[in-house]
Amino acid sequence: MVQRDGRPVTPATAVDDFTLTAKIEPFDSFWEGPEDVERGYRTFALFYRHNYLRRLPAERSARILAVSCGPGYLIDLLAREDYRNVLGIDSAPEKVAHARRRGLNCLVARAFPFLAERPSEFDAIVCEQELNHLTKDEILAFLALCRRALRPGGTLVVHGLNGANPVTGAEALAQNFDHYNTFTEYTLRQVLGHAGFEAIHVFPLRLYVFYRNPLNYVLMAVAALYTALFRLSFMLYGKSNRLFTKKIAAVCRAPLAAGAPGRPA
Repeated sequence: MVQRDGRPVTPATAVDDFTLTAKIEPFDSFWEGPEDVERGYRTFALFYRHNYLRRLPAERSARILAVSCGPGYLIDLLAREDYRNVLGIDSAPEKVAHARRRGLNCLVARAFPFLAERPSEFDAIVCEQELNHLTKDEILAFLALCRRALRPGGTLVVHGLNGANPVTGAEALAQNFDHYNTFTEYTLRQVLGHAGFEAIHVFPLRLYVFYRNPLNYVLMAVAALYTALFRLSFMLYGKSNRLFTKKIAAVCRAPLAAGAPGRPA
C-alpha cells in the first residue's frame, strides 16, 4: 500500500489531503498548447486524430472525459466527430474560457476531487497532461481514481515522457521543474497493471502527422532511421526497448467485473 506521511493513500485521502506536488505547471491543467490558442484547434486535431481517435469507443453516445483539457482541443475534435457526450475539465479558468467561447462542454475543476465524486460514470477517460507532472505516489492515486470513475470495461488513455529516448529522455526530465519521472514501454505497462487495468497497449505518440507538408515525410524518414539505430544500440546492451518517440502513451481497460480486485497500491 502506498504511504504518505505514514498513512495509506486511497482515493479518499487523495482528495482530502493529498496536495499535488507540481505548483508551477500543475498536472490538472494543459501546458502543451501553442501561444496562438486558435491555431491549436487545427494542429492538435491532427495529432489527436492520428494518435488517439481510433483508440476511443466507437459508440458516439459514449461518456468521455478529458482530464486537463485546456482550451478543449480534444473536445472540439470529438464534437466534430459526432460524439455527443463528452466533457473536459481543467483547473485553469482562463484556458477553459477559450473552450466555452467556442461552445465546448468544458468546466473548471480539479482532477482528483472531480474523479472521486463520480464513480462508474465514464466510458472513457483521456489524460491530456502527461503523467510526469505527478510523483509516483500521486500517479498511483490518480490511476485508482480513474479506475473507480470508469464503468466496467471502460477505456483509459494516458501518456508520458519516454525515458528510453537517448536524445530527449534525460533532457525532458530536467527541462521542467515539475517533471518527476519518465517512462519506458515496460514501466508504463507495469504501473497500469499494478493499478488493476487490463488489455494494456503501449504505443508511440507520433508527432509527424502534417501530411500536406512535404517536410513531414523527411522528418518521418529521419525518425525511422533514429529508431533503427537506437534499437540496435539497445540490443547490444541486452535491452529490448522498441519505442523511442519523445512521448509514449497507453490505452487500457478497467476490469469488466465492477468489483474485480486489482493489485494493492
